[in-house]
Amino acid sequence: MQRLNGKRALITGAARGIGLEFARAYLAEGARVAIGDINIDAARKAAQGLGDGAIAVRLDVTDQALIDACVAQVEDAFGGIDILINNAALFTAAPIVEITRADYDRIFAVNVSGTLFMMQAVARGMIDRGQGGKIINMASQAGRRGEALVAVYCASKAAVISLTQSAGLNLIAHGINVNAIAPGVVDGEHWDGVDAFFAKYENKAPGQKKKEVGAAVPFGRMGTAADLTGMAIFLASSEADYIVAQTYNVDGGQWMS
Repeated sequence: MQRLNGKRALITGAARGIGLEFARAYLAEGARVAIGDINIDAARKAAQGLGDGAIAVRLDVTDQALIDACVAQVEDAFGGIDILINNAALFTAAPIVEITRADYDRIFAVNVSGTLFMMQAVARGMIDRGQGGKIINMASQAGRRGEALVAVYCASKAAVISLTQSAGLNLIAHGINVNAIAPGVVDGEHWDGVDAFFAKYENKAPGQKKKEVGAAVPFGRMGTAADLTGMAIFLASSEADYIVAQTYNVDGGQWMS
């Protein structure tokens, strides 16, 4: 039995990585999926590769006009949106005394403001249709605690957890469940950039930090995008109807809460 049969989903930052893996899993569960991404060419290529049931839409979560246009386009194509995954995000790292205002603004514009105003735009349509819906925000283990070199990213993901709680309490009155997933260290092409930050600030050889964090996971390895799909499917399904404003760790045992 397909757990998301007939559902309509919009996933931000879905042209690659975790977002693309979510899209693939949702299609397998019977949903139609909109691949929202700032790189429309990559989004189109991803949608084409996924086949029937997937469409591509241009989306920059820092641009309100593009948020509104994206949501309208998906609603027009699918007849509505039942599921939103706020997956688009950026990472940065620096010692406190080297953080720039521009970098702070850039990270919060995508990770926090982008999450909030995507929730707002999609929730308005869900409320108008009166059929409820599911919103899943991508938080992080980094949002559970501070890290010496990752203050801005940690703070942005802590804000995502807080937004999930507030939005969840507010929107459940309309039958909209808002919850979040907090991954730990997830392998993928983005880790080349993460590793480079630590190579710079911790004087490590390229690849050394990645090996260290993988070895520190109690499960015994870094996570993969596929490790996160079970929770993403569950939270979007009717099985999670009574779950409100929660953030679930899917991190191989790195954080207990």
